[in-house]
Amino acid sequence: MSLRTLALAGLLLGAIGWWFSPYSPRTPSAPAPASGADIACPLPTAAGPVAGPLQTGVPRDLQPFRLQAGTLTPLAGFRIEARVLSREDYSIGRESDFSPTDLALGWQRMRDDAVLSRLDITQSSRWYRYRWRGEPPLSPTEIARSSANMHMIPSSPEVARALRAVRRNDTVHIDGWLVQVDAPDGWRWRSSLSRDDTGNGACELVYVCAIATR
Repeated sequence: MSLRTLALAGLLLGAIGWWFSPYSPRTPSAPAPASGADIACPLPTAAGPVAGPLQTGVPRDLQPFRLQAGTLTPLAGFRIEARVLSREDYSIGRESDFSPTDLALGWQRMRDDAVLSRLDITQSSRWYRYRWRGEPPLSPTEIARSSANMHMIPSSPEVARALRAVRRNDTVHIDGWLVQVDAPDGWRWRSSLSRDDTGNGACELVYVCAIATR
């Protein structure tokens, strides 16, 4: 194989890697607001720091967030500090009109290196999966209660940029709202409101007002 062919192959592989990276233009930004709509994202009320997820009530005067692709109805305030176990970006499917990124997050003992080193964690098709060899590092019940796959809906271009910068093993702090999405044609996507559920419908759908990593 000639040097020119090798160089072209290297450029092609580099382009493919960039295309599928979080910095690629294929990764959508924040969904556009409906014409004339104010989609300011007020932070939920929650006192003090939180280690793990915290769910709070919705103020009576908080209106649904109106986007071009549909309406987001807040179901609960949501704050979480957790370790990023994995991330996956999506650009196809109805869900990607709202959520370009899923984060698999872990808290409590699902943040520990000794636990995570014994788990194989993957994401695909809007699912988060884990497996182990031999004995599990924690009971399956504790794994399920201390981790979750969460669909992120960025509320602004700034939040979208911060979300694209999140990496596996980061500690992420997120403030926002668990929401239900309703599209004009009747399509619906609803967040889980429990950290104990598993399987279909168990993921959180988070309208992200603020996100920070360390």
